This record gives sequence, C-alpha cells and structure tokens, in this order.
Amino acid sequence: MLLAPLRERNYRLWAGADLVSTAGTWMQVLGLNWVILATTGSAAMMGAVVMAQSLPVLLLGSWGGALADRLPARPALILCQALRAVLAFALLSGDSHVLIFAVALASGVISAFEGPMLGRFGSALVPRETLGSALALGSVLSSAGRIGGMALGGVLVGLTGPAVLFVINGVSYLAVIGALAAMRSGQMRTLPRAAAGEGGMVAGLRYVMSRPVVLIVLGLSFVLGSLGRNYQVSMAAMAAGPLHGGSGAYGLLSTVFAVGAVAGGLLLAGSGRSTLKVLVGTGVAISLLQLVSGLAPSVLGFAAVLLPIAAGAVVFDTVVSTRVQLDTREDMRGRVLATMGIVSSLSGIVGAPAVGWLADTLGARGGLILCGLVTTVVALAGAAALARLHGVALPVLRRPAEQPA
Repeated sequence: MLLAPLRERNYRLWAGADLVSTAGTWMQVLGLNWVILATTGSAAMMGAVVMAQSLPVLLLGSWGGALADRLPARPALILCQALRAVLAFALLSGDSHVLIFAVALASGVISAFEGPMLGRFGSALVPRETLGSALALGSVLSSAGRIGGMALGGVLVGLTGPAVLFVINGVSYLAVIGALAAMRSGQMRTLPRAAAGEGGMVAGLRYVMSRPVVLIVLGLSFVLGSLGRNYQVSMAAMAAGPLHGGSGAYGLLSTVFAVGAVAGGLLLAGSGRSTLKVLVGTGVAISLLQLVSGLAPSVLGFAAVLLPIAAGAVVFDTVVSTRVQLDTREDMRGRVLATMGIVSSLSGIVGAPAVGWLADTLGARGGLILCGLVTTVVALAGAAALARLHGVALPVLRRPAEQPA
C-alpha cells in the first residue's frame, strides 16, 4: 500500500514537485522569521504575520471551495503557483514591515482559493482506493520537505542572508508549474461537477451540516488541533521553563517532532488503514500522551514522549482528511475541503494564544496537563458519538455479544 500511489505517473510528478516546493516554502518561512526578529526583536510580530496569512482563509475559504467545485483545477493551480512566485520575488525589494504584511495577506488570499483546489485535484490523480495512502505519503513528503528546507535554510541564512532563500522559494514554484503542465489528462480520474443550483457556498454549507460524521470529525480536529497540536508553543515553554534546556533543547525537540511526523506518515501509508476506529484511537492516545508529557522530568524524557505524539498527530490529521473526503460526495469535495481548511486555520488562531496563555498562567507543565485532560475527554466523547451514529462501526466501543447458553 505504501508505494501504490507512486504507480501513477501524474502522482509521481506531483509528489516530486510538492517536495521541492515545500522545502522552498519552509526556507522562506525561516528567512522571513529571521528578518522580523532582526528588525523588531518581537516574537509577537511573527505571530501577527501568521495571523495575516490565516484570516483570508477564514473569510474567503467557503467561496474558494465553491469555485473549486466548478472551475477546472489545473489552469487555476498554475495561476496560483505563478502568483506565489511573484510574491516570493517581491520580498527581495526590501524588509519593510508593510511589504511583509502585504505578502502574508496576499499569500493567505491565494491559499483560500488554492487549498480546496489542491485537495480536489490531488484526489483525481490516484484511484479512490489508494487515496488514503496518497494522503499519508503526502504527509511524509511534506514533513521531509520541511526538515530539508529548514536545515538548508538555517545554513544559508547565516552565509548569504535571507534574500537567497526568497529566490530559491520563488524558483521552486516553477517545479510545480512544470509538473502540472507535464501531467496527462487522460490518466486523471474525472470528478463530478456540482449540479445546477448546488454549486454555491450555501449549498455546500447545508451539505456539510447534514453530515453528522463529518461534523464530529471536524469538531475533534478543531479541539485536538487547537489544544493538542500547538507544540511549537508548548515545546518552547517547556524548554525555556521547567526543563531548563534553552535554545539547544528547543532545536532538539523540533527535530524529534519532525522525525516523528515522518514516521507517522510512513506508518499510515504502509498500513492504508484510514478508518474512524484509527481516528478515535489515535486521538485518545495522543491526548493521553500529551498529559504524560507535562510530567516529563527532563529534555530527553520529554523528547521520548514527543516522538509518538508527533507520529500520532500526523496519523490523526491524515485520517481526518481522508474520512472527510471519502465520506462525502465528490461534487462537494472542494467545499468540504474548504470547511476543513477553515477549521484548521481557526484552530491555529484560537489555539496558539490559548496554549500560550495557559502556559503563562498555570506553568508549562500545568498547561500541558490541562490541555491533555480536555482533549482526552473530547476524544472519548467524539468516539462515543460516532459509535451511536447509524452505520459507524467502532467495535472497541461496543459491548461484547452475549454467548448462547
């Protein structure tokens, strides 16, 4: 199952281009963070830039999903990649805060339309039965691209400054454009278009609201994403606080998290088991591990718990994406994916400040433990709710059948 998606030529092109583009994106993220910290010394300013990228997804995501279900994806994606390249090269013109915020805001607007189109287009590159493995393999490539991009960017930013990172990212989008142009249309699955009168945002919202399984899965994604996945905040709080590790420990923990993410993606891609049972089981497991992580006595102890948390987080997120796509109509795919993107953005906007506030108020350990308790309760409640729905098979939550006398 692991390599099944790679049998498709179009997917191989897409996977290779995505790896290159992801590495370039994270190099630009590192370069922008360096510029912001060098000119302002403010971590809050970095958070404001992230928020500027997320807000357009919240405001325009539903519209982007509706367009994704109606427009041909390939030319639209080529346009989006070209615009992203222009934004990357625009950063070469200076380090003005106005420019940085303008680029972040424009990037968010592109993401609002590009995200649903990417999801819909990607699902057309592989047979339906290998979609779960394709999504898991995509998570592996994204994690690998992030590790490679951050590692190479960390070396280059000290040698050349951030401008080179922006150039590399701009050029990386050409790889995606080339891959899109080289794909063979005849080897793509044809996804149905929305019927007349069902192509708008309201129809998409009405459809999502009528799917209780999807609503529960998205609810779990929001809570576990906001309180259980903002480890960039909690790792820094633990390293600088009770673990007394400093910046070196934070770098180690970030590396461990990235390695765990790759391992989780490989595990899921190899098994191909993107079921609701795996979803709730993983959600409960990573929530309990988060609670345990707040009790870790040392940096190495915290890293040991963080590794399976990172692996489980990737499994959980990938299964969420798989179930949301497989359990909904293909002609609604773009709008459903847009809703998922909105939930993801909202969890980041709400969760990061909430986790930071809890760490400041209760201490890093107290914040982790409380968040772990909340996410465990929510994960168990979600599992129980899914078990009650007609047609959902979650054997771990059922009573054993009575044996005949």
